[in-house]
Amino acid sequence: MSEKDNLQEADGKEAIEATEIKKDSPKEETNPEAELLESEREDTKEESKEDDEAIDEIEASNAKKAEAETKHDDVVVEEKNYASMPMEELVSEFETLVKGEKIQVLKKHVEKLKAEFDKKFSALLEEKKKEFLDAGGNSIDFQFNFPLKSEFNAIYKTYREKRQQYYKNLETTLKTNLENRLEIIDEIKNLLNVEENINTTYKHFKALQERWRNAGPIPRDKYNNVWNNYHHHVENFYDFLHLNRDLRDLDFKHNLEQKQKIIARAEELAQDSDSNRAFRELQALHKMWKEELGPVAKEYREDIWMRFKAATKAIHDKRQLYFQELDKAYLKNLEKKQEIISEIEKLAEDDSTNHSVWQKKIKSVEDLRQQFFNAGKVPIKVNEATWSKFKEAVRGFNRKKNSFYKGLKKDQYNNLQKKLDLIKIAEEHKDSDDFEATTPLMKKVQSDWKQIGHVPRKDSDKIWNQFKSACNHYFNRLHEQKNASNKEEEEAYAKKNEVLAKLKSIKFTKDVQKNLKTIRSEVEHWRTLGKVPYNKRYIDGKFNKAINALYGKLDVEKSEVELLKFDNKIESFANSNDKRLLDNEHNFVRKRIDEIKGEINQLENNLQFFQNVDDDNPLVKEVRDKIDRHKTEFQTWKEKLKRIKQFY
Repeated sequence: MSEKDNLQEADGKEAIEATEIKKDSPKEETNPEAELLESEREDTKEESKEDDEAIDEIEASNAKKAEAETKHDDVVVEEKNYASMPMEELVSEFETLVKGEKIQVLKKHVEKLKAEFDKKFSALLEEKKKEFLDAGGNSIDFQFNFPLKSEFNAIYKTYREKRQQYYKNLETTLKTNLENRLEIIDEIKNLLNVEENINTTYKHFKALQERWRNAGPIPRDKYNNVWNNYHHHVENFYDFLHLNRDLRDLDFKHNLEQKQKIIARAEELAQDSDSNRAFRELQALHKMWKEELGPVAKEYREDIWMRFKAATKAIHDKRQLYFQELDKAYLKNLEKKQEIISEIEKLAEDDSTNHSVWQKKIKSVEDLRQQFFNAGKVPIKVNEATWSKFKEAVRGFNRKKNSFYKGLKKDQYNNLQKKLDLIKIAEEHKDSDDFEATTPLMKKVQSDWKQIGHVPRKDSDKIWNQFKSACNHYFNRLHEQKNASNKEEEEAYAKKNEVLAKLKSIKFTKDVQKNLKTIRSEVEHWRTLGKVPYNKRYIDGKFNKAINALYGKLDVEKSEVELLKFDNKIESFANSNDKRLLDNEHNFVRKRIDEIKGEINQLENNLQFFQNVDDDNPLVKEVRDKIDRHKTEFQTWKEKLKRIKQFY
């Protein structure tokens, strides 16, 4: 006989083989109206099959719930975002759960927490191993002791031991309860053979019923069979009670009234818009019907059961319709979650090598993760697969991200070494007094620093402060030196202005040598005054013009004056510390000598055309005069070349 049949028969719809009644017990009259005709039973078989689905669901739920009452696993523990926790927090959270929560409700939490810890530890282990190998170590020699891992393992061991002990105790409790209930059934069964006053037997029966109510849950797989067996023998006992109709009828009446109330409430629940709430209360009504109330008179048994079953089916059908609508919503949620997964996969496929791009992608994935969690439930049959696909998409993205930042980290360590080399150069030259040579070097070091990329964040501030300190030290000294030089240059400029004013008031005597000595004395004095600010160097040009004007006032040959002016010019070039000025002047003088020499040769060649012409011919005379002037000029330029060579 199936469990479905037993569920129906538990309230006495079909005659179950009863315990033999004593021979002296008069037969109870049967009520034909209380029995269904055989043909009517056949007609209702198909309908009963449909109704059985609703009853089966209720019975299965109550069996599960009965066992759960012993487990106390209906406690809800807040699930946290373990993926965002560092390993230290995971260990702390694990310890808190094991010490503070019921061990039987922690399985899912522990599985997720352990998976996250193992993933983070594996990443750390891989990183440490890579560092070991990069440092020249051998893979076979690698060892890594991590106290936090040992602590985690110890907590996990405690969790498993407590969980095993809990389920061992639970199994013992359920088994004990089962044995107790089977004993009660046997005692009820044996009441029919007890030779004692019926009132005493009835009191004994009631005591056994009370023991039954308090006997506690039993294994789920035994639930229906044991309950049906119990109700079978309870009904047999009531059949036995025909010896004392008053006691039996009183119980029948009470049970009928209570079951009619249950039916009325079930019919009300069939109209409730909240099908889940109705189903939960219906479970309680079925439990009360089955576990707390006994049978009713046979003439009512089939009728009230069919009414109760009809109300149950109505609630069940309404709930199924609700789930169908819910499935449609879940399918939409599934489509949305699949789209989110696809977007994450696309972001993982992008092989960008730009840090800012990766930061945007990381933010996008975080937003997509939140959208995924907010998208709602999906059909239960694809829930695990969807969740696994989502986790794999996120892990795939994280692998790409980690790979990029590992490479970036390597580049950052290379950049760190480059910047440390620049710091060494800066510190070696920060106290140099050769500002002219060191300043371009320090500027280049600063420029190179800007061209180098990021370094590890933990070193960034430290090396920047070190580099900045060395550069600031040098350039502060440079500025101090420049400020001192500027002061001296301004003083030199003021003194040179005084010299210029004095040149205008010089009066020459008839003694040319004395006058030359005076001019040279002023030139020497000018040179001792030093440099002037860069933007005021035009004063040297004014001085040269003033000196040339003084040379022009001397009573000497023009060529001599020109050589004096030239001496003044090249001496100023020599004192300027700019060798290019002397080089340019040297090249110019040589070029001019070559040009004059060429002109002389050309004029002398031209004279050959006038061999038969008198020397006093005006044209010949003009050519000869030009040759003489050029030769004089040629000697002057040769003298200039001689004098400029003295400065090499």
